[in-house]
Amino acid sequence: MIIKKIIHCFFLLLLFCSCSGNRTENGETRPEINPDFLSTVKTVKATLDTRKETLSLSGKVEYDPDRVIHFFPLISGVVDKVYFSMGDKVAKGQTLMDIRSADLSALQNELVSLQAEIRVVERELKTAREMFADDMVSERELMEAESKLKQTQASLARVQSDMQLFGSNKGGTIFSLKAPASGYVVSKNVASGSTVSSGDEALFTIADLSSVWVMANVYAGNLQFVREGMAVHFTTLSYPGEIFEAKIDRLSQVFDPEDKVLKARIVMPNKELRLKPEMPVVINLQNEADEQAVAIPSDALVFDDNRYFVIIKNGEEDFQIKEVGLLGHNEKTSYVRSGISEGDEVVVSGQLLIYLALNGK
Repeated sequence: MIIKKIIHCFFLLLLFCSCSGNRTENGETRPEINPDFLSTVKTVKATLDTRKETLSLSGKVEYDPDRVIHFFPLISGVVDKVYFSMGDKVAKGQTLMDIRSADLSALQNELVSLQAEIRVVERELKTAREMFADDMVSERELMEAESKLKQTQASLARVQSDMQLFGSNKGGTIFSLKAPASGYVVSKNVASGSTVSSGDEALFTIADLSSVWVMANVYAGNLQFVREGMAVHFTTLSYPGEIFEAKIDRLSQVFDPEDKVLKARIVMPNKELRLKPEMPVVINLQNEADEQAVAIPSDALVFDDNRYFVIIKNGEEDFQIKEVGLLGHNEKTSYVRSGISEGDEVVVSGQLLIYLALNGK
């Protein structure tokens, strides 16, 4: 702390001569600026420019809900083994888990019974056709035999479809449940030994992450600056210094009841899987207003006591503090609502030291 004060005093000594000063019209003494320091002061003129403001929005990466499969239990049973964990890659048809299920055992028995029944019905139909050719049975009896075969085949097809949906028999009462699509496990709510039943929450959620959504939070005060189709760029702490270019694909028309924001959607290709669900991002966009304002470099501003100030150069050794009201800003430029005018010379180097000295701080 002592060192900081010494350095501060040293700079002030460089700036001003303590033994003399200039008197203003009001009789106040204004410190005299050291000519050596004066030669280093740089200024720029305030100009009129079209407002181009940078707006930053918070957001996060989410998986595309149209590329997600929620795997719900369709039967009851006890989980024997789970083969995948959160974040694992899954290929369509791979076994997600094994389950012991009396429901599937009954379905398997029905399948075997129907297969046997079809063989019997096929023989009966063959016999009925031969007898019909010899006028030993009526056409009605032949049609009944054909109808019986079709009904049995339909029942078998239904059971086979259910078996494909529910799982394949590994022997005994153990069945394997297969992944319905390829992707990555983004949610898992099942463990070996747990009991599951129809109507439970999704056991697995599998997402195709080759394309993801970046969802930006748009507050009511920023809504006028955001529109569909506008170019944006976003950054994330995971990749410092890297900027991702994108466009707003869709702007929701309904405020999120929990976050009290509108959601702006950005669709991003993600072939290299660099963007992960729930990854926080900062989305930046530029708004070009249909009006001009007095513009100065943002670096010229001095922030003190929750207010903004600039140093104006009126003459060779005449500097003045002006409080300014701001309309907005971007990374390089600030737009002034009040306090200075077009053409004013604004100090852009050493302004903080001049401000401190003029304020006697």
